[in-house]
Amino acid sequence: MSRETEELGGGTAMKEKRRRRRKGHGSLAALLFVFLCLAVVAAFAFPALRLYGPSIRPALKLSASIRPAMNAASAELSSATALAPPSLSIKHAVSFPDRVLLVVVGHNSSSPSVSVSVPDLRCLYFPSSSSSQLRLPPISSIHTPPSFLIHCPNSPSEFNISLQLSPSLHLPPILPYRWDRLSYAAVVDFRDNSTLVFAKGFNLRPARLAVASRYECVFGWDCSIPKYLLTTPAISVAQEIVRCATPLSILRRLRLRRPSPAKDPPLVSVRTKGRGAVTLPSVARPEMLSPPPIRWTIKEHSMCVCTMLRNQARFLREWIMYHAEIGVRRWFIYDNNSDDDIQQVIDVLSSSSNYNVTLHSWPWVKTQEAGFAHCALRARDHCDWLGFIDVDEFLYFPAESTLQDVLSNYSSQPSVGELRTACHSFGPSGRKSMPAEGVTVGYTCRMNAPERHKSIVRPDALNPSMINVVHHFHLKEGMRYVNMGQGVMVINHYKYQVWEVFKDKFYRRVATYVADWQDEENVGSKDRAPGLGTKAVEPPDWPSRFCEVNDTGLRDWVLRVFADRRTGLLPW
Repeated sequence: MSRETEELGGGTAMKEKRRRRRKGHGSLAALLFVFLCLAVVAAFAFPALRLYGPSIRPALKLSASIRPAMNAASAELSSATALAPPSLSIKHAVSFPDRVLLVVVGHNSSSPSVSVSVPDLRCLYFPSSSSSQLRLPPISSIHTPPSFLIHCPNSPSEFNISLQLSPSLHLPPILPYRWDRLSYAAVVDFRDNSTLVFAKGFNLRPARLAVASRYECVFGWDCSIPKYLLTTPAISVAQEIVRCATPLSILRRLRLRRPSPAKDPPLVSVRTKGRGAVTLPSVARPEMLSPPPIRWTIKEHSMCVCTMLRNQARFLREWIMYHAEIGVRRWFIYDNNSDDDIQQVIDVLSSSSNYNVTLHSWPWVKTQEAGFAHCALRARDHCDWLGFIDVDEFLYFPAESTLQDVLSNYSSQPSVGELRTACHSFGPSGRKSMPAEGVTVGYTCRMNAPERHKSIVRPDALNPSMINVVHHFHLKEGMRYVNMGQGVMVINHYKYQVWEVFKDKFYRRVATYVADWQDEENVGSKDRAPGLGTKAVEPPDWPSRFCEVNDTGLRDWVLRVFADRRTGLLPW
């Protein structure tokens, strides 16, 4: 072969080698380009995956509006106090008309119950218009594991709030949410894998279904960032209750029963659809109720009672002991910001007589209908029948029948879902001070005509929307209610007691759609005392009011059943 041929061959080989190298580089670049495109698509198409990765932890984030006040406060406190360790934080703050609720959580074993003394706590306020601070003692502190609920006095202006744990330690300030624009609670209904969200802010009408297609639920660590949210359509919307489908990822998380704060489920809220969509702020995390039992399992209790109260501890003992005697076996008590040590009363009752009483903290203002819906869901798998009555209301059987007789009669009628019971309203009965013998013996004079009614329901018969107007619920299609005869079962409602007790009714009502006594609204409503007006001023003739019929039936029964034969004393 000639020298020229060899050089030509070598040149051709070199060119081929370079061509293959360029082709390889091009293929690699193409693969990289495809990989990057797939990553970008995945990031936008599946943003929810970021919610549940193992490296994500919910954290307290300070918004831009909070940081200036915090910096000013920190500068002022630098010589006296220091920020608390990261094991403790204010998870949420909510501003109510008369107080601020702080939800404080510990993130490890060094929780506030171990290292903080309640008398040392101080609420710290940082008004946005000033760098000065205000220190006030809290109204009350309630331990509801794994959280502490700290109730602080309210402030007259917009403010950031913190909690001083000791003279040298405080938590970072945060800006409270408004109580009337908030998703405040949520539960998962495992019967249809839906989530019920309890929310204020849409001003929906009482006892009416709203158009569900206008709303949706959103799930995420921060409900203000739309692109990181899971959304599901609303199934039903009524009053303050929105029912939506639950994402499968959240159902799996709840079924794993992970209680630690780092593994809490995401927040859930409600959003309107269409132009000008509004997402409510949220402090609600889906609460897991017990999964439904096997279909043929017999429920534990024939009759349970649910109530919502505030500062009624002094009446609780008589109310529970009486209803236990007539056949109630379980009590669900929703505490609406009491500060009269109701837990101690319940502990004594439970330990001495083994009463099955559950106290559930329900701090939300004017949410009785929502609280009763929440209670009905909790009781559904445990109770055949559930009564909704107040602590000043007592079921009574004038004809000497029993509660079990009544329930057995209607349990055999599958289409009956609710028993509506008339309420007789009792007055002060001539008394000027609280009767030491209790309300059932102390008040014996009532109005002639009954006022309103209260209900005993089958929880399984309730409409899925959970619509209720405190006195009764809406039922499923095909179910009906029965008005109980006044000779069979009534409720003695000790509504107008001595002025010392009655005047407390003037301060904040729990029902959503009932005006507060001091508001100039619906002055003629049956929820008010006739002719009393809006001022907590005792009329001179108060002890003799509301007395039309002398009714000693329940008093005589109570004395016969409960009074000590030797001393005549009653157990409460």
